[in-house]
Amino acid sequence: MLDRKFFAKIKQILLDYAEKRRDVIKLASDAQHLSKQAIFALQRDSEGEADKLLSEAENIISKLEKKYQKDESLFDEGSYRAGLEEFVEAYLFRQCLKNKKLSAIGDLNVEPNIYIGGIADVPGELARYAVKSATERKFDIVKQCLMQAEEIIGVMIKMNLTGYNRQKFDQAKQSLGKIQQIYYEISIRK
Repeated sequence: MLDRKFFAKIKQILLDYAEKRRDVIKLASDAQHLSKQAIFALQRDSEGEADKLLSEAENIISKLEKKYQKDESLFDEGSYRAGLEEFVEAYLFRQCLKNKKLSAIGDLNVEPNIYIGGIADVPGELARYAVKSATERKFDIVKQCLMQAEEIIGVMIKMNLTGYNRQKFDQAKQSLGKIQQIYYEISIRK
């Protein structure tokens, strides 16, 4: 014989979790989308627009952290992790373009694996920005992109990255190679 009250309680717990999960998925997706738009704005030198979009994304993530701080298993959802990683990438790319120190992400609670995933994507954005800058004959910016990508790779190479973050690191090294190639080509044409 089943204890119907017990199973009703389990059912309610699962329904509540599913509702919270849907909320996290939706909001994290919104934050990810805003972060992607911010990166696109930064690539077009629209800093004001990018700052506004990043502020909105950070606000969403911050609200999620506060709203579900007692139900931390929700932060293991892939959509949340992807949204936060995209935000980290956009935030750090903006810091690079402003020549600021790359460090913690404001007041957000970013676990190391997500931070590494985000920073590993920054050299790719720097490579795209270097192409744009070389096309505009802004060679000093290309050199700045190169130095920043080298610094990121220099720090990451000292970490014992495995799995997903190792793949991200390998992609970051490829992006550095692209920037080095761009810098080489403009240096021999000066």
